[in-house]
Amino acid sequence: MDPYGTPTPAPGTWAQPGWPHQPAAGPATGAAAPGHPAPGQPPYDQPPYDQPRQPARRADRLRIGVAGLLAGALIGGGAGAGVVLLTDRGDGAGSVAGPAAAQNVTITDPETATAVTAAAAKAAPSAVTVYVASGAGSGSGSGVVLSEDGYVLTNDHVVSLPGGGEPIVSVRTSDGTLYDATVVGTQPVYDLAVLRLEGASGLTPATFGDSDAVQVGDLAVAIGAPLGLADTVTDGIISARGRAVATGSAEGDATVIDALQTDAAINPGNSGGALVDAAGEVIGINTAIATVASGAPGQEAQSGSIGVGFAIPGNTAERIAQEIVADGSADITYLGVSALTAPDDTNPRIGTGAQLEQVQPGTPASDAGLQAGDVVTAVGDRLVTTSTELTAAVRSASPGDQVTLTVRRGQGSEQVEVTLGATEG
Repeated sequence: MDPYGTPTPAPGTWAQPGWPHQPAAGPATGAAAPGHPAPGQPPYDQPPYDQPRQPARRADRLRIGVAGLLAGALIGGGAGAGVVLLTDRGDGAGSVAGPAAAQNVTITDPETATAVTAAAAKAAPSAVTVYVASGAGSGSGSGVVLSEDGYVLTNDHVVSLPGGGEPIVSVRTSDGTLYDATVVGTQPVYDLAVLRLEGASGLTPATFGDSDAVQVGDLAVAIGAPLGLADTVTDGIISARGRAVATGSAEGDATVIDALQTDAAINPGNSGGALVDAAGEVIGINTAIATVASGAPGQEAQSGSIGVGFAIPGNTAERIAQEIVADGSADITYLGVSALTAPDDTNPRIGTGAQLEQVQPGTPASDAGLQAGDVVTAVGDRLVTTSTELTAAVRSASPGDQVTLTVRRGQGSEQVEVTLGATEG
C-alpha cells in the first residue's frame, strides 16, 4: 500500500476479481484507474463520480493485495484462484479436496456448547456453497439464503466472468441438495450478487442483525466453504469497524467498501458467506483478505488467512440485496466528486483528508456548494484522512441520506450539509 493508502498492486498477485484462474503477472490494460477516465473518455461519462484517484507510488514490503487488499477473487468465486496459489496447482480447477459433502452444524451436548456453537447452529442452515463454471474454468464460493423460495446472496466476484458471458451456477444447500441457479442481478460497485435457485422451497432464510450496532471486540463467526469445504465454521472477533477497503484491479472501477474487519479465519472459498454475531445473525458478507507479499520480486503473495479479513456490513448488503430482488439492480450512493488524498505538509506519507479535484455540476456535491480544492476531513463524526475513506463513507450510506461534511477551505473549516444522490448500478 502506498503512503496515501491508495491501491498499489503487489507483483504476482493480480487476478481478475473473483474468477478462478491463474493470476496474471500484472494488471489488465486499457481500463481506467479509479477516478480517471478510460482513454478517449471524459472524466464523468459514467457515474458514480466518487472513485479516489490513485497516483503511482512506491510499493511497500507489506502489501494488502490488489487495491490495498488481495482481491476477493482469492477467497471466493475466487476459490479456484486461491487454490492455485495455496496448492501450486496451475490448472485453475476447483478445491483441494474436491467438493465436500454438506453437513449440518448441530448442538449435540448443550452442557458444553459455547457461544460459537450456538451461533453456528442458528446460522448454518442458511449457508450455501456456490459452484461456478464456464469455458474459462471453474471454482466455488459461499452464499447466504435470503428467502424460503430460493433467493441467495453472494459476492459479485464469485459469479462474474473475466471475459463476460453467462456462467453456469449451481448451489448446494446445507442439507446437501444441489440446485441449478440463475443470476438475478449484480452490483459490482458493492461486490454483491443475488441468485435464484430453481425449484427451491422451504429453505431457511438468514436473519440479518444490525451491523451499525456491532462493537469492536464482539464475537464474529464466519460460515462458508473455504477450499470447497462446505459448512466450515471459524471464529474470532470484530477487529475494527468502518475500515475503508478497496479491492479489484487498480486499472478499473475499484470496489470500495466500508468494511468490518475480523480475525476469524477467512480463506479462498469464503467469499459471499456470512459473518454472524453471537446470536447467529448476519452482520457481514465476507469478501476479502489481507495478504503479505513474498520477499522475492515476482513471487506470489501469501493468500491464506493471516487474521485480517473483511466483510461488507450486513445493513449495506441487505439493502442492496432487497433492491436486486425487487428489480434486478441496485442504486449506488454517490456524492459527485473526484478526489485525491491530501498529504501532511511535513510528512507526505500521512493523509490529512480527501482533497476534491473536481466537482461535477448537477450532483449532490455541487448542489451543496462544494468546490475544487476543498478538503473533506470528516463525514459526520467519522474522520476522513484519505480519498478512499471518503468513498467508503459515502457508499455505506443510503441514497437520500443527509450527511454533514467537515470541509477545510483555505485557512478555515466549515460544516456542509449534503443530501447524497443515487445512480443506477
